[in-house]
Amino acid sequence: MQNPQPLSRPVRHAAARAPRPGLHPLAYAVALAWCGVPLAALAQADAPSAWDAPPALRRTPQLQETLPADLRPQLPVFVSGDRITGQPDVKAVIDGNAELRRGDTVIRADRLEYTVPDDLAQAQGNVRINKAGNTYDGSALSLHVDAFEGFFSDARYRFLGTGAHGVSTRVDFLDRDRSVVHNATYTTCQKDDSATWEPDWVLRAKTIRLDQAEEVGTAEGGVLEFKGLPVLPIPYITFPLSDKRKSGFLPPTVGLDSRNGLEYLQPYYWNIAPNRDATLRGGIMAKRGVEIGGEFRYLESDYQGQVDASLMPSDSQRNRMRWGYSAQHQGQISTPVGGVGLNLNLNRVSDDDYWRDFARTPLPLRQRLLPSDASLSWASGDMSAQVRTLKWQALQDVASPIVPPYNLMPQLLWRYTPQDLDRGLDFSMVADTTRFEADRALPNPADGQRSFVQAQLSRPFLAPGGFVIPKLQLHATQYQFDNPLKTGERSASRTLPTFSLDSGLVFERDARLLGRAFTQTLEPRAFYTYTPFRDQSRLPLYDTAATDFNFGTIYTENAYGGNDRLADNNLLTLGVTTRFLDSNTGAEAVRLDVAQRLRFSDQDVTLPGGAPVSERLSDVLLGAGINWTPQWGFDSTVQYNPKTGRSIRSTIGARYSPGNYRTVNAVYRLQRGSSEQIDVGWQWPLAALWGGQVAGNGPERAKGQGQGSGRWYTVGRLNYSLQDRKLVDTVVGFEYDSCCWIGRVVIERLQSSVTTSNTRLLFQIEFVGFSRLSLGSNPLDTLKRNVPRYQSLREQVSTPSRFSNYD
Repeated sequence: MQNPQPLSRPVRHAAARAPRPGLHPLAYAVALAWCGVPLAALAQADAPSAWDAPPALRRTPQLQETLPADLRPQLPVFVSGDRITGQPDVKAVIDGNAELRRGDTVIRADRLEYTVPDDLAQAQGNVRINKAGNTYDGSALSLHVDAFEGFFSDARYRFLGTGAHGVSTRVDFLDRDRSVVHNATYTTCQKDDSATWEPDWVLRAKTIRLDQAEEVGTAEGGVLEFKGLPVLPIPYITFPLSDKRKSGFLPPTVGLDSRNGLEYLQPYYWNIAPNRDATLRGGIMAKRGVEIGGEFRYLESDYQGQVDASLMPSDSQRNRMRWGYSAQHQGQISTPVGGVGLNLNLNRVSDDDYWRDFARTPLPLRQRLLPSDASLSWASGDMSAQVRTLKWQALQDVASPIVPPYNLMPQLLWRYTPQDLDRGLDFSMVADTTRFEADRALPNPADGQRSFVQAQLSRPFLAPGGFVIPKLQLHATQYQFDNPLKTGERSASRTLPTFSLDSGLVFERDARLLGRAFTQTLEPRAFYTYTPFRDQSRLPLYDTAATDFNFGTIYTENAYGGNDRLADNNLLTLGVTTRFLDSNTGAEAVRLDVAQRLRFSDQDVTLPGGAPVSERLSDVLLGAGINWTPQWGFDSTVQYNPKTGRSIRSTIGARYSPGNYRTVNAVYRLQRGSSEQIDVGWQWPLAALWGGQVAGNGPERAKGQGQGSGRWYTVGRLNYSLQDRKLVDTVVGFEYDSCCWIGRVVIERLQSSVTTSNTRLLFQIEFVGFSRLSLGSNPLDTLKRNVPRYQSLREQVSTPSRFSNYD
């Protein structure tokens, strides 16, 4: 930001140090009056001259973006020009290069008259106003300066916040924040030096009302023109003057779908408060009927959440009412006895086909397993407790049925974790009792009550060069069943201890790799665990499944997640990691991992239908991560079977992101005997693909500002199944940035089930700083959801300072 030197004293001729005989006496007196010097001081022969003693300035740590309302009436008025005439404290007439300055308002003109009692400025000829960075140019002005009330004839205007500009026959200033523009145009397209320049898009309106306080514009009797052609009559519309949220109708969505026919959706946005808003929507589906719905969001200091609901009173395709709702709430309040929290995650729909028929439904309702989860928690000091209920809704598909999980009706949980125990001990205890209920559609559900207590005690020995952590666990479980098991039992119990010993060392040395200096580490690790065998085959599976085999689970005591199976382990896990850390920044440039389990006895505890694990050596886990530069990245994990000499599972990914709006991501995934896929996602300027130059990545082309006007971008994601030899998911699109408008076209084909998929064509024109018109669903949502590291060409950026357009 440049130092605004004109703030220090009156400018031009009124401020210049000039010989007194050359200055008209009346102009001298008037200039002193507006500079705030008492006229009585002129009568004192020994009084210092204003030329020698300019107004005193006070130091301030920073420039003020907005002047306080109580300060404005106290601000002095500075005038300057080639010739000043008038009467002190009454009127001043400035001819030639006239300028009036007060606070954040500057008026320039060929001729300017300023009446002091009325605070009225009247200007003619090349009139220009700069009010806090917003500028107006025209032929004639009449304005009460402090109240900013008056009119401007034949005005051209430009707004600092959005870069929008236009012309009008007249601007009426109602106050400092509100104005009415007559016979106006409005566009964000930036004018070039060509004499034949015309904006790509422009809103022409009979009147445009501008409210800078609410940062909202309202146009009446308008028409939107694109490329010189009228494309949309607009009797009434509101639009933003910044990135601030505002109430008003959002652009409609029109689409054509094989299931729903012609669709029309009209949303209305209601900006209730800075921390609350709502979006109301109504739509028509030609093949189904009328749909209404809305979303409400709130954010408070202690809680936040949102609710989304839709209702179709009568669906002519299904001959029934259709509805769905999704609600989330997270809250935490402090009480004299501790913190109390309430969390809700409620999701329900009317029928099994809802996810298939309504593709535009909120993301939580697009799943086939919908949870309704409510929990009330408490925490104080070393203790916490929770009451929770969880009920599932499974949306069934004949081609691929699913078994819904058990419902928790309810769960009671207590946890004790004391801090700062003597002798460096760590202790924790968890007590849980849960009522499990299966879906009524399941045959012979094993409903019942499961209660368990789990305690663990460890003594970590930690040092800069290594660690040793012995741990002892005790897990006691009791079951009570509603119906007898096959063995006739109505109850069961299990008590098991587990011992584990985790240890590791850290070695460091200076190293060089490909000419770069690094600190290389060598981190061997050994983890031993032992759990004796207990027959658990008769116990039900309420919440238990096998854990994934990866670097996060290979150093854990149990091969299962949940509390219904405790694996009988007697094994040792050995692994080693080496890292290359940048000597200057500490950033990890290279990471290499390897780990394997050595089993001393068979694992006989399995899930139903599983065989005991008798292999003494597990598969080998191999991992590698390379971030040699911020632009390149590589990460991989391979599960390798030494006996067969083949990988069982592999995930190999790489990314290249040399700058904003340029990224390529590729991932290869293999699950031997199950799936093999290649996933590629990208966003890239088309010109760069065949050697064209793209803009740099400096501040002028930062994130949220695109790579410059007149550029095409290709964007997409392809998920290809090598096993099935077909594309599973496809999102391919193009974007065109014309500086003041952006065009997007996207083809989306997503697999919805084993045998079906949905294909949509999405099209959008975004008039930057005004509105978006979409055909079908918003393609921006699709790109952000499916393309890794995608960046919108126009994201919210900070509002420019008024001093960036300072006069």
